[in-house]
Amino acid sequence: MISVCGLGACVTNNSNVTPPTAKSDPSPSPKQESKTATKDPYRSRLTLAVLDALLTNQEFVFQLRTKLEISSEQLDELKNVATAEVNRLRTTNAEESMGKPGEERERASEQVARIVGQEKAPQLAKLADDFWEKGSEAESSESNKQTSSNGPNSVPTDTRVVVNIPAYRMDLFKNGSLVKSYKIGIGYPEFPLPQGLRKAQTIIFNPTWTPPDSPWVAKMTNVSAGEKIEAGSKLNPLGPIKVPIGMPSLIHGGKSQAKLGTFASHGCVGLTNAQVQDFALMLSQLSESEVTQSELTAYLKNPTETKTVKLKKTVPVELRYETIVLEDGALHIYKDVYEEDTNTEEKLRAVLEANGSSLDQLSDDERTQVLAALNAMSAHPGTASSPTPSSEAKDTSDKPAAKKKPTPEKKVGKNQKEVVIQLATLARRGYPSPVNYDTGTGKPSKSTSVGR
Repeated sequence: MISVCGLGACVTNNSNVTPPTAKSDPSPSPKQESKTATKDPYRSRLTLAVLDALLTNQEFVFQLRTKLEISSEQLDELKNVATAEVNRLRTTNAEESMGKPGEERERASEQVARIVGQEKAPQLAKLADDFWEKGSEAESSESNKQTSSNGPNSVPTDTRVVVNIPAYRMDLFKNGSLVKSYKIGIGYPEFPLPQGLRKAQTIIFNPTWTPPDSPWVAKMTNVSAGEKIEAGSKLNPLGPIKVPIGMPSLIHGGKSQAKLGTFASHGCVGLTNAQVQDFALMLSQLSESEVTQSELTAYLKNPTETKTVKLKKTVPVELRYETIVLEDGALHIYKDVYEEDTNTEEKLRAVLEANGSSLDQLSDDERTQVLAALNAMSAHPGTASSPTPSSEAKDTSDKPAAKKKPTPEKKVGKNQKEVVIQLATLARRGYPSPVNYDTGTGKPSKSTSVGR
């Protein structure tokens, strides 16, 4: 059974709780908004499963009607197609046989164009991307000073949570210092974790789950639409704690250790129950709310009683998608898990430049290894051109070339998620290595480096 979180299917029955209103909400920077505005519509992140979630949002539907003049008949057909796709994913057990991200986006593009027409399809995709990125939050005020970090691998200077999706890693920063790291599970390709700047305002202990009125719910055993599933129930996928970070995503528990470092959720950041309890305590400290261990234990002692704690300060949650990361002098190249074509030489150069170096300054062996790793970790390996060492290009003399021992080729496994290359000239530069790294084993990490 696929456990559904977020995506309009994870509804908490907390009618007695009034959602808090932050005085200063995080918002994307102008640079980020400009990038979104010029996004190629055919590179939209929209999948039919995501569309199914967005169509449960009244504001999104209202804008489809008013801005794009989508008719009621077209809306009904969009809902039918999206719901049928979610139903198909459940029937075919998508957790075990996931589709390709590119294929999922292409399927959505074709269906949307068929229903609303070629002219409106890119507009609908753009609107969906905006809602998915911002979490359907209202436009931020001009006085809002919280923005996304600028530049590749940027290190925050404030207090915030940073999630790097392809690294399966979540970091907590306090006043610019990394204080805690977690290994996480991410959204399936059909239910991708959104990107952009969100916010954490509340911690909800013992969250209930209310299944939506959808065809796939009717096929579930012992679950009925609209029926509240209590916290602690095996049918409740949320675990003991959830932290909403904007529709439709959550940071929540309920995951096994085996689901960390892989696809594990439906648009959410997944943690084990032990991890999410630790995260809740850390988050409360970052927001100056100071939930104590004894209070947390007391909240969880009665799983039938939902407790919502409003944070004293909003904590920005930055969702990144960086497949090339310079970390303490080591270049980490991650698998392009959502097939966004991010492992490119252009992005590599940008990362190196941001750290005061360049591709040309690397040694021949380093450059060869890096470019080979980029190709291997790309969405379509085998298409990149072979690098030419600079020494070969510059040597025009008639002297016989000195024999060099070739660098042993490091083969990348089919299921390998990361390649790490040490760069001698960039020692101690870049994004920080994990601190107090919680890998979900319940034991302290022996090393601060990420190895997969």
